[in-house]
Amino acid sequence: MRVLITRPEREATTLATALSQRGHVPVIAPLFRLEILHPPADFAASLAACQAVLLSSANGARALAEASEQRGRPILAVGDTTATTAEGLGFTAVTSAAGDGAALVELARQRLDPKAGPLVHVSGVDLALDLGEALGRDGFEVRRFALYDARAEGTLPDSARAALQARALDAATFFSPRAAQQFAKLVGEAGLADALRSVTAIGISPAALAALGKLPFKAAVAAARPTRQAVLDEIDRLAEAGVQGQAIMSDTPSSPPPPPPPAPPPIPVRRGVGVFGAFVIGLVTAVIVLAGAVISLPFWPEQARVLWRGQAAIPPAPTPSLDLQAVRSAADIVANAAVETAKRELNARLDDLEKRLRALSATAAEKPAGSDPAVADLRSRLEALEGRPAAAPSEATPSAEADKEMAMLRAEIATLRTALQALDQSVTGQREQTKALGDAVGARSAGEQKALVAARASAVIGVAARLSAALDSGLPFTADLNLLAPLAQGDAKLTEVAAALQPYAQAGVASRAALAASFPAVAKAALADDLADDSFGQRVLGKIRSIISLRRVGDDVPGDSVEAKLARAEAALDAGDLAKAVDLVKSLPPQTNKATQAWLARAEAHLAANRAIDALAAHAVSLLGAVH
Repeated sequence: MRVLITRPEREATTLATALSQRGHVPVIAPLFRLEILHPPADFAASLAACQAVLLSSANGARALAEASEQRGRPILAVGDTTATTAEGLGFTAVTSAAGDGAALVELARQRLDPKAGPLVHVSGVDLALDLGEALGRDGFEVRRFALYDARAEGTLPDSARAALQARALDAATFFSPRAAQQFAKLVGEAGLADALRSVTAIGISPAALAALGKLPFKAAVAAARPTRQAVLDEIDRLAEAGVQGQAIMSDTPSSPPPPPPPAPPPIPVRRGVGVFGAFVIGLVTAVIVLAGAVISLPFWPEQARVLWRGQAAIPPAPTPSLDLQAVRSAADIVANAAVETAKRELNARLDDLEKRLRALSATAAEKPAGSDPAVADLRSRLEALEGRPAAAPSEATPSAEADKEMAMLRAEIATLRTALQALDQSVTGQREQTKALGDAVGARSAGEQKALVAARASAVIGVAARLSAALDSGLPFTADLNLLAPLAQGDAKLTEVAAALQPYAQAGVASRAALAASFPAVAKAALADDLADDSFGQRVLGKIRSIISLRRVGDDVPGDSVEAKLARAEAALDAGDLAKAVDLVKSLPPQTNKATQAWLARAEAHLAANRAIDALAAHAVSLLGAVH
């Protein structure tokens, strides 16, 4: 099923992981932004004097952890998700009411004594149930502190808008009345209410669905219990029954559903880019690639520029989905055709210029000025005339005839000199023309080569962006890697990067978010293996450690113990430093290898693929830098 998640991004990411593990497709569309507030001046004193802390949400647990370093106060949590979040943040005495606000009130009545001291309720600015009023009737003093605020979005998120417009949703989840009210408001403002006719609304309780009564949902289903697990079970039940109208859904099923398969306990991810962050990063990368292509457009061959501009846009067919493989194949064919056409044109023009240059060079080499027959004949005649002896005065030639002959000789000498100078100038001009043509060929070839390099670098940047998006999502990237094949010809660096990525292309590598989400379970197992030596007591303690998740967290845990290194590794993961986390896990003692070996292999595969993609992007940038 394709399920819309309206929770804030942190809770939405955790829920999306659980849905993906069950085979569903999550669509994250947060309706609220979480903001941690600064605690008031009297909060520390109230916390120290209270007998217990009441948490009505997982966000309350996070806000409490931000507001105070105390981790030993007794905590009563509204549900299992809130209790798990508090334990993950280091609180040591946590009890879950496994229900809603009414269950939390009942748990406080059973476990606590009004005479033992006041209670502290950590909540958000908006309150669904006033615990102070409910418990005040039993004599309890409840001091409420609003330490976070879920600020509503002003417009419907783009992911929800697109999914509704494409009729691509099967179900939508709502975990509070406020979320339902905000969704109804934003959907009405966007004019997309009619798109809900094929969508089933699933609420954590009937109260969470009350505000959706005017929207034309296909059905409205409330979970059997007010817990996240019950919502997941309801989604599985709907998927088994079919979301295409095979049966009419109702709040109360006619027969109890079969028990769902056991799911791993949800693990909150406290930081990370999330699906929305990955989308934003991919969008920014695409904009950078497009800018590079536009900047290099003047250097492209005419055929490539025509293909870039294209003809009149063809209106898309009215279908709800696209054949991504067909689109990629078409794009590859167009790109390859443009490159091949440009190559053929440039090669033909370069061959013609080179032939002309060789012909001129050969002509100049075969007929140098010093060995040209015409030049040699003129020079010999000129020298003969100049060396001819003058007539003796005693000769019988009359004076008039001698003067006439001398005049003719002088005229012939002048003519020969003029012809020789003209020939010298002609040879010099031919040499200069040959040199100028050679320079022109070199300059034109360099410009066209720069255009080819710029286009190639832009294409490599685009491939790197697609590979990076596949890495962030944990999907296979064989098709994206194949785009490097025509670009890597004659480029050793691109060939090396393609070879480095090839082992991971078919199956993909684990995303950074998936590695962070699975780490707490790995840390718990590693800690248990570290304690389980050959003694009976330590084996029992290790067994308990493998069941109960109780360990310190944070990057400020000192020491070289297994627990300290695991705490710092988890903090590094939360900060996005996967390499540091891997180094810390590698430094653990050998007895933890069994618990960490599989996780380390997945993490190192991610790092290796990420290094290769970074090298690919750096190489593309260097190619662009060489052009300008």
